Amino acid sequence: MSIRSLAAALGLLALAAPTGGSFAADGAAPSPASAHDIAFTSIDGQPLPFSGFAGKAVLVVNTASFCGFTPQYKGLQALWERYRDRGLVVLGVPANDFGGQEPGSNDEIKDFCETTFAVDFPLTEKASVVGETAHPFYVFARESFGAAAVPRWNFHKILVGTDGQVAAAFPTRTTPEDEKLIAAIEAALPKPDPGM
Repeated sequence: MSIRSLAAALGLLALAAPTGGSFAADGAAPSPASAHDIAFTSIDGQPLPFSGFAGKAVLVVNTASFCGFTPQYKGLQALWERYRDRGLVVLGVPANDFGGQEPGSNDEIKDFCETTFAVDFPLTEKASVVGETAHPFYVFARESFGAAAVPRWNFHKILVGTDGQVAAAFPTRTTPEDEKLIAAIEAALPKPDPGM
């Protein structure tokens, strides 16, 4: 085989090789391999990359200030206090997708959460969680975990494991104190290093 033929064959092989990410049919950006490839913006306007939570379990909850389920903030804060030293992050994602129940600005939402429920777990800026304008995290959750990860109302819970993959999803009516949620969190927490 001539050098020219070998070069042509290698070129064709390189074009046919997988790229490591899956592209949408329209040639859009590759789908993320894990939540760690996605970033939010904090409620204070700072970058909040999910990669900063690598090695931790993350409970992502779409929240709203004027919902009948808003008192779940108290239970979410309790989960944060109980498990944060064991590697759980509770991440609130304020969203106005359901019933217009989160109409305020980021500053108003933050003030409400801190003064009404003493929330100090991380909050993102207000984002959409469903439909064509859904934040990339929610697109990833739907594509990787299926319909159970799609919020149907405020306070839907998505548990992400230490590997950045969706481990479980819970509907709105599942309270932060629910035994099934607690069991899933316990299973998703980082395992202690046996050498310690």
